Amino acid sequence: MRFAISLLVIICIASVIGTVIPQNRPENTYIDQFGPFWFEVLQKFSVWQIYNSTWFLVIMAFLVVSTSICLIRNTPKMIREMRTYRETVRGSSLRAFPHKVELATERGLNDSDNAVKAWLKQQGYAYKVREEENGVMIAAKKGSGNRFGYIAAHASIVMICVGGLLDSELPVRMQVWLFGKTPIIDNMLIADVPGSGRLGLDNPSFRANLFVPEGGTRSNAVVTVGEGALVQPLPFELKLNKFFVDYYSTGMPSRFASDVTVRDLETGETFDRTIEVNEPLRYKGVTVYQSSFDDGGSNIEMLAFPLSGLAPGPFEFSKRVGEGMRLPIGNTGREVKLEITGLRPINVEDLSDGVPSRATVIEHVAAVTGSATSKREKNLQNLGPSVEYTVIDDSGQAQRFHNYMLPVELDGDRVILAGVAMDNSDNYRYLRIPADESSSAVEFMNLRAALADPEARKLAAERFATNNVPPGMDSAALQLSAERALDTFATGGLEALSRFLETSVPQAEQARAADVIVRLLGSSMSELRAIARERAGLDPINPATPENVRWTQLAVASLSDLSFYPAPILFSMKSFDLVQASVFQVSRAPGMLTVYLGCLLLTIGVFAMFYVRDRRIWVWLKREPGQDSTQVLAAMTSQKRSLDFNREFERFKQALSRLDMKKE
Repeated sequence: MRFAISLLVIICIASVIGTVIPQNRPENTYIDQFGPFWFEVLQKFSVWQIYNSTWFLVIMAFLVVSTSICLIRNTPKMIREMRTYRETVRGSSLRAFPHKVELATERGLNDSDNAVKAWLKQQGYAYKVREEENGVMIAAKKGSGNRFGYIAAHASIVMICVGGLLDSELPVRMQVWLFGKTPIIDNMLIADVPGSGRLGLDNPSFRANLFVPEGGTRSNAVVTVGEGALVQPLPFELKLNKFFVDYYSTGMPSRFASDVTVRDLETGETFDRTIEVNEPLRYKGVTVYQSSFDDGGSNIEMLAFPLSGLAPGPFEFSKRVGEGMRLPIGNTGREVKLEITGLRPINVEDLSDGVPSRATVIEHVAAVTGSATSKREKNLQNLGPSVEYTVIDDSGQAQRFHNYMLPVELDGDRVILAGVAMDNSDNYRYLRIPADESSSAVEFMNLRAALADPEARKLAAERFATNNVPPGMDSAALQLSAERALDTFATGGLEALSRFLETSVPQAEQARAADVIVRLLGSSMSELRAIARERAGLDPINPATPENVRWTQLAVASLSDLSFYPAPILFSMKSFDLVQASVFQVSRAPGMLTVYLGCLLLTIGVFAMFYVRDRRIWVWLKREPGQDSTQVLAAMTSQKRSLDFNREFERFKQALSRLDMKKE
């Protein structure tokens, strides 16, 4: 019993974990959430598919077998115990009971017998009488349903576990093990999936995912099995007419729903329905839940900015989310492959740390359930749309990028955030690009192209020297210093200038020299910005204003960081045509009613065990030959001799004393 209870506790804890942690998500989701180390640790326990893990199913199967054997062995004995009155007990043996009463009464045997029976009936006891030649044995019982509590509680464990096994992956895995079903690992269209990769329409139990874009129609879901998938046909066709999503003032989703049209594939009957969280569609034994939402193939207009060479860009093109294309890298003869992986029309981020940080799972759940109040709410901002893409170079190296469409205000500066993750387990690190008057990165990219042009750098150094040379000093030396600073910066950013100082200036003078070079670089970059604006046909600006000085400082920092940017092209989103898609969870769960019935039995069983007390009373009435008095010997017992039982025994004693009886 203790071992079974321990296993049941493990099952309960695992169920809590499986409820809190979203199940059957891509591995990258869990790596981002928990980190590589804890991902590997939790992966060993199959936390991401805990309800279908081998150890979970084995424990449930063991509980079913062991508890069933316990029920088979003990239920008949418990039922017999509930029915029997034990009226065959000997009167003399009652003296061995801890709770007994022994007295004599002047009333006759029949009067005493009737009085005891009347009291037992009044107290709700059922009784049975065994008559003998010189006496009567009255055996009474109350609360025999306590035994039913044990039976119901054990039966409920069996029913809950059986229901859980029926609704797990076990029926699908059995088809893989015994009936030749082979999960599909390669990417292919559903129409091309062979019969071995398809489950039957009458599959008794499954839990699958269904992705439907707006205007799209689907009649096949996908069941994930290990590293592969099986196609599960549905008895109906689902068309997504419109997807709706409402947001709180913080930008978090408060409600999302899908207007669908359902068509019965057998009869052709159609009807409309709205599916949303906690309001699923149930039809022909299949339940369709609103699980989440995603992009359904939105069309995005992209801007491509080269990060090398003299061409500032941008170059425009259009692609849908999920599509890819190959782009040349200038005149190098090399190409990169671009894959648009995601569009986020709304990004609610926490900027308290200076970089975007998405709200935690708990905060998101709180928002969706209606309590969108959080200590972090004051730091949350809607940063607008963003695009996610992957760039694959000619060596096959892939890196993820996340760029925002609109400028974001950070530390008082309007910047465009361009994020990059060096690998799948890494968080995004963001490049801050100063925004221009048009809220774009065009002026910054023009400045980058000017910095890559030796002629522009030379002209900027010449203008700087002319405008800043002290009286009586030759401007050539100042021009040479400015030109050298720009050339060095153009080759490797601020790190290249730092290396130059370390190798060319004595250590004692490096701090003063660094201060001079930074001011020299800032003024030279202001002149270079003016040249870039002239080439772009923009109006001249006053570089000495605080706003322009700050813009140039941000531009210098961003240009320096570009030397570490892992892609030769930076892509930005110009506009998009949003197409939403619903992600449904489709299930056939024959064990659901079994689990519900098991929960009901468990409630009844626990109530019966804790609140129904089994009590038994024996009263032996004996008439001695030649005497008018009646000898009374009574005993009372219970499975749980608690304080309540002791108080009830005292009431029983007092009741016997009040029946016109006189103690010896």
